[in-house]
Amino acid sequence: MEIKKQTNLRGTLTVPGDKSISHRAVMFGSLAKGTTCISHFLEGADCLSTISCFRKMGISIERRKSEILVHGKGLHGLSAPEALLDVGNSGTTTRLISGILAGQKFISELDGDDSIRTRPMKRIVTPLASMGADITSKRGNGCVPLLIHGKELHAVHYDSPVASAQVKSCVLLAGMYADGVTSVTEPFLSRNHTEIMLNYFGANVTSEGTTASILPEPVLEGRAVKVPGDISSAAYFIAAGLLTPGSEILLKNVGINPTRAGMLKVCMDMGADITLLNQSTEGEPTADLLIRTSNLKGTTVEGAVIPTLIDEIPMIAVMAAFADGTTVIRDAQELKVKESDRITVMVENLKRMGADIEGTDDGMIIHGGKPLHGATIDSHLDHRVAMSFAVAGTICDGSMEILHGDCVKISYPNFYQDLYSLGDK
Repeated sequence: MEIKKQTNLRGTLTVPGDKSISHRAVMFGSLAKGTTCISHFLEGADCLSTISCFRKMGISIERRKSEILVHGKGLHGLSAPEALLDVGNSGTTTRLISGILAGQKFISELDGDDSIRTRPMKRIVTPLASMGADITSKRGNGCVPLLIHGKELHAVHYDSPVASAQVKSCVLLAGMYADGVTSVTEPFLSRNHTEIMLNYFGANVTSEGTTASILPEPVLEGRAVKVPGDISSAAYFIAAGLLTPGSEILLKNVGINPTRAGMLKVCMDMGADITLLNQSTEGEPTADLLIRTSNLKGTTVEGAVIPTLIDEIPMIAVMAAFADGTTVIRDAQELKVKESDRITVMVENLKRMGADIEGTDDGMIIHGGKPLHGATIDSHLDHRVAMSFAVAGTICDGSMEILHGDCVKISYPNFYQDLYSLGDK
């Protein structure tokens, strides 16, 4: 994939539906009674893996015009799959569905691609085992393939060592099948899409500080779910609009949930010109984002904001390389266990462009403002790395080649088309 420099990015975009919310809408709709109608669903590879898994467990899921219809069978309506459940490249599918499968009355097996086979699943196996689940890593390395023998589960209060919405959600979903109130406490508050949507479907989930609790055996009812635009996908156009001279971009109906919108805070700290329009607080909060070219400066990204922007850090690192001054990113060890080791990959690739950057155990130090040039970038099949460097390629001098750039289909199938739609015609 070859990327060339652009100027004057102008136009209006509606970015794809939120990936996290799309996953959950299918899962909770499958466990609800009646039909769930999902609009603006993200039809990326990861979310399609979730649909495939639930279809294999007897759930009818159909596409009708621009909507996804999930015909749920209730909390105990899933049936034993005749084949293994292929999660593809999706960590969200793997971790959340494990919590559901732990409480079923059948045996199931989860497996996926080479990348997902390297991602840590002990972080969900440990709390599920404490609830009485029978879940094992077939290769004994704490990764998929996972073999799950459904069991009766016991309620626990789990103190999670990481602030992870996937871990929290896994335990809460298992808690629906437990014998009492199940709680999860995190070191920092991670994204709360599960809590919001479960309550919307009829569950009883409460939150106090960084602790979320769920009552067992909820009766979930099928609902209409309008998925907001994914702020993780919007991040690339936010960065492109801020960094590219002469730009003004309007992004429509983007989710700005405070547990997820740390990207906006960091951009503001860097001096970004971003205006929020047409804000709505009904369900998941949303807004239109008006982005204008800005002179960015370095900042520090650390602590409680990290879980709210973990997927946007590759793009933030690129922004920092173009900004004036030094940016320090710390407390982001989680980057090492994403689709790639994003600390190592971002440092290596930005250095190829001429950036002054060094990696640390938990982040990066970026001395911005150096002239950057095109290079051959190895995406390591990581969609967020590929999209971040595609934006970099529209700003730097010379052409940029991104190896395996088509991996963006995991979360944003039309990314390159949308990016080029904004440039000079």
